[in-house]
Amino acid sequence: MPDSPAPQDVYTDEQLDAAVAGLDDPARLQLAEDLVARAAPQLQRILNSALNSGGWFGAAHEAELLKAAGHADIDTRLVAVGTLVAEETRMSMLVGVAVGFALARDLHTIKEEK
Repeated sequence: MPDSPAPQDVYTDEQLDAAVAGLDDPARLQLAEDLVARAAPQLQRILNSALNSGGWFGAAHEAELLKAAGHADIDTRLVAVGTLVAEETRMSMLVGVAVGFALARDLHTIKEEK
């Protein structure tokens, strides 16, 4: 890993949209999935650390979980638990994408240094 972060690349909305649209290609997505699978244990540790430091685990998380699961009405409870799961999934995805961008930048920097 580089000692200092590489300069941030700036992408236009069009470039970002084209790159995201390219993920619809099953072959390109498979390459990304293969790379992530190779790094999964390390990435899981980083994700857990980021979520923990962001307050998504610990006392705040436990309080929200108890609040969601504690509704007497089953329909209200299901909606509250579903909402909590959706929020945690979105946050995990956003952190995961940020980690992915950083990983891609570092891999590119390492490759250029060789």
